[in-house]
Amino acid sequence: MKRSMFLLIALVVLTSMILAACGPKTTTVVPATQVPTSPPVAFQPLSLAAPDCTYGGEIKSIEAIDQYTVKFTLCTPDPAFLSKVAFPAFGIQSAAYLEKTGGGGADLLNNPIGTGPYMVKEWVRGDHLTLVPNPNYWGPAPKNKEFIIRWNSEAAARLLELQAGTADIIDNPSPDDFAKIQADPTLKLLPRTGLNVFYLGFNNTIKPFDNEKVRQALAMAIDKNRIVDNYYPAGSIIAEQFVPPVMVPGYIDGFKWYDYDVTAAKSLLADAGFPNGFSTTLSYRDVVRVYLPLPGKVGQEIQSQLAQIGVNVTLEPIESGKFLASVAAGEQGMFMLGWGADYPDPTNFYDFHFTGASKNFGDVYPDLVDAIHAAGQVADPAQRNTLYAKVAELVKQHIPMIPIAHGTNGIAYKATVDGAQASPLADEMFNLMSVPGQDQLNFIQNGEPISLYCNDETDGETLRPCYHIFDTLYWYKPDTTELVPSAAESYTASADLKEWTFTLNKNAKFSDETAMDANDVVETFIVMWDALNPLHKGNTGVFEYFSGYFAKQLNAP
Repeated sequence: MKRSMFLLIALVVLTSMILAACGPKTTTVVPATQVPTSPPVAFQPLSLAAPDCTYGGEIKSIEAIDQYTVKFTLCTPDPAFLSKVAFPAFGIQSAAYLEKTGGGGADLLNNPIGTGPYMVKEWVRGDHLTLVPNPNYWGPAPKNKEFIIRWNSEAAARLLELQAGTADIIDNPSPDDFAKIQADPTLKLLPRTGLNVFYLGFNNTIKPFDNEKVRQALAMAIDKNRIVDNYYPAGSIIAEQFVPPVMVPGYIDGFKWYDYDVTAAKSLLADAGFPNGFSTTLSYRDVVRVYLPLPGKVGQEIQSQLAQIGVNVTLEPIESGKFLASVAAGEQGMFMLGWGADYPDPTNFYDFHFTGASKNFGDVYPDLVDAIHAAGQVADPAQRNTLYAKVAELVKQHIPMIPIAHGTNGIAYKATVDGAQASPLADEMFNLMSVPGQDQLNFIQNGEPISLYCNDETDGETLRPCYHIFDTLYWYKPDTTELVPSAAESYTASADLKEWTFTLNKNAKFSDETAMDANDVVETFIVMWDALNPLHKGNTGVFEYFSGYFAKQLNAP
């Protein structure tokens, strides 16, 4: 009985299988809602706040409000805050890449990931840097397919390449060659406004420059007119103040520096305890800058002028990167340097140099620091100028440096370059330029970049490629100092100028295809701000621009 039942069941199953095989094929579809998926990762906003504002810095907190909103809260009002964060040293980094590289090392320094119009194709140290369009760029694609940066410290060699057609653009042609360029119909010279200053600096922790009378005597011994007349292009002027005349508010009409007076200089030097003078070294980098077109010749001129009061000067040219690092570390007693405006406000000149951001000039002068901070926190132009008059007087008294010249300079192009620019801030946008019939745009500047992690760099030749690779929150309209949206699409500021809130550009993507969000912005800034952050490494670990713009870093010694 059991066997018969088993056979019957087997027959039924077999029949069912045969019928199924002969019938139409069907597929069971599982509704999409039933497919197991990973839940979306919720945005986890980053933030950092100082316990209070007694640590000595300007920033109180930085926070991601949501995925596309970032808020900066300041300890003091800052009318120049928007201009500051538009500077290339504050290009937005990928938080993931910062963490992957540990905040330093060869990848971060040489192979950056940004949201700007270009990305790095190759960097052959000592020869060239090639940038190509970032396929993920949120704005119009660059008008050239390759932007090649080379360098040569000799202005004559740069001009020869422009004349030969191996370069399309050269930076800082020699003043001696201006007329030659202007007379050549195949070339064009575009002048830049003199938003700069060249100065002779002193470190007051190194003898004999610790003596204020010595510094004052040297100030009387420099013939600025001779330097400008012999070594600067037409349109350049002597500097009576640290800020240029176009910097208003900030420049004080009628304010004058010490007169050139060799007899008075000798007398004051004797009063300082040096009746027979002294021997010293004058260091500089032999790199042409907007503010110093002929560094070697100007160094020789200063050497000759100081010899008249018994000061025996040995000239010491130093490689650009090493020189800047040495000056910033407080190792040079007397040095030639200068400053080209990063943004059009006197805080960019006074605050960066004289409030303790670096050790260039040794110990700060407390009365000068107080005066600079007071002037920088006021929005009303007339009130600011009254306060900056006090700043100018204190700079003249203490002489951390001798302002010598405000130089005009230029950038030279082949006549066939479309979109040629001459930015007052020397931040020409090469992605907007092209040459008919060629894919490449070839540019020669004065020196090789030091690294491409510009959050921790200060050199102009280094910063130039960075503002093509990275976006800052705001940037400048070409040929102007007018701020326009970039990594941020808009901002609001509180009435007291202590709260700045940015709505980010939702289309911005890094060159590795990842989307930029508020955490990238926050991480970029807190890595610079917090000296104890594990990613606070960079190239030098100094992050000089951050301190120069926003005073002391959090947790700094």
